[in-house]
Amino acid sequence: MSRRKFLQHSSRLAGGAYPAMMAMGLLQEAPAHPFHLPGDAKGEHIIILGAGLAGLTAAYELQKLGYRCTILEARERAGGRCWSVRKGSVTTETGQPTQKAAFEEGLYFNAGPSRIPHHHQITLQYCKELNVPLQVYNNVNESAYYFSEGKGPLSNKKIRVREVHNDVRGYLSELLAKAVDSHQVDAALTKEDAQKVVEYLRAEGGLDLDKLYKASARRGYVEAPGAGEKAGRIADPHTLSAIVSSGLLDPDFYNVAEYTYELQMTMFQAVGGMDMIAKAFEKKLTTLIQFNAAVTAIRNTEKGVQVNYKTPAGDKSLQGDYCICTIPLPVLSNIDHNFSSGVSRAIDYANYIKTGKIGLQFKRRFWEEDENIYGGITHTNNELTQLFYPSNDYLGKKGILIGYYNFNEKAKLVGDLSFAQRQQLALQKGRLIHPQYDQEFEQAFSVSWHKTQYNLGGWAVYSGEERQTLYKALLAPDKNVYFAGEHTTYLNSWMAGAFESARVAATAVHGRVSEQRLTYPR
Repeated sequence: MSRRKFLQHSSRLAGGAYPAMMAMGLLQEAPAHPFHLPGDAKGEHIIILGAGLAGLTAAYELQKLGYRCTILEARERAGGRCWSVRKGSVTTETGQPTQKAAFEEGLYFNAGPSRIPHHHQITLQYCKELNVPLQVYNNVNESAYYFSEGKGPLSNKKIRVREVHNDVRGYLSELLAKAVDSHQVDAALTKEDAQKVVEYLRAEGGLDLDKLYKASARRGYVEAPGAGEKAGRIADPHTLSAIVSSGLLDPDFYNVAEYTYELQMTMFQAVGGMDMIAKAFEKKLTTLIQFNAAVTAIRNTEKGVQVNYKTPAGDKSLQGDYCICTIPLPVLSNIDHNFSSGVSRAIDYANYIKTGKIGLQFKRRFWEEDENIYGGITHTNNELTQLFYPSNDYLGKKGILIGYYNFNEKAKLVGDLSFAQRQQLALQKGRLIHPQYDQEFEQAFSVSWHKTQYNLGGWAVYSGEERQTLYKALLAPDKNVYFAGEHTTYLNSWMAGAFESARVAATAVHGRVSEQRLTYPR
């Protein structure tokens, strides 16, 4: 097959041209390098729906090639879920009054994405390309807490993460070491190999010479060591039965962050807030974005695409050659369109996670001053689910911590509350861990993404079956409309998903235009 025919065939699928052009040496691998598509455009008009990261990226790449891009964004800001709440930030949720943040100048929290994995090279590349400075995000902190409401001996107490981690690791290593040492493990180990395994387990679990777990400095001190005769005093370990019966091995706690691929250190964040990434794109695309433009209809036509939208000045219509739609599927489901039945079904039946966050501003950073917590996450089994401590402005005067980050049923329960009730709940449950809340709290701002007007969900969630049906229907264009966003990737919830999807869509559109020029030269 000739190169020309290969490209013509590949460009018919949204994801086809992208790997095909890489295989032919026309593109560098996307994650690690700036994106350079071969050829150029002659002014074809691409309408991009949504100024989230996917829409911004698609426009950024296509305008380099000479395409005329128009971005329609329903909100008055760019970034979509890439949003840092700071003084003056506004949100509208279903059944709620408009909420405006009154945080102190310079303080913020990331209501959407807050972490960049070190292996998401495409995200790091765009930060580098757009001159967005990064700093280390402390996702794993052994000084944070586990807090389990219940009836066990360790319930309703804040237990340092390092205590639980090391006690459980120690007891399980002790059990396995004894089993290996007494030949009770059914494995093809020589005597020498078994001894090496035992030595490893002793080191892993902090066992003594008798292969028994005893508390060590790994799990912290009751009294810290110091000068002179101050050797320090190590706390006694929690018993394994106490840990188990108190719920500290329940699913709320055993999803250990450092084991999860996407959450393994090192992680990064944008200096000054994650929305600095969206703002950097926006500076490059200022003249292309129409804000306060809520799409009401998307129509494939014989000659291209027609998009109808509402603005404060009235209803408007826009004609384009092609469209890249990045609108979240729950929102798109309520927009009039003439898509095929397969695409329409995928839009209507796709599931998005329910999730919410609340930022709490305090007059002093007591978590640092009183409890030596610098970044990291406290895990709970109640409605809060997680508390995030800021990984910036260490030792500053004031700070914002994320008072809850919850999902699914807990997020629904909390999201159904009023803004005032959410704040009350966050303070009521939070003071069980940090009694300083009562003296130090100043103000709050909460976001429930599944109730937020132009999102109606956190991110797409697919079952295995839905990956083969609903998901695949969105990977190919519907005539002149292409789809992009994290919901068209396996990187759901991550900024990298938005970036990858935008590159795939931009490549597919450009491949199609290039094919038409080869077939019908002007």
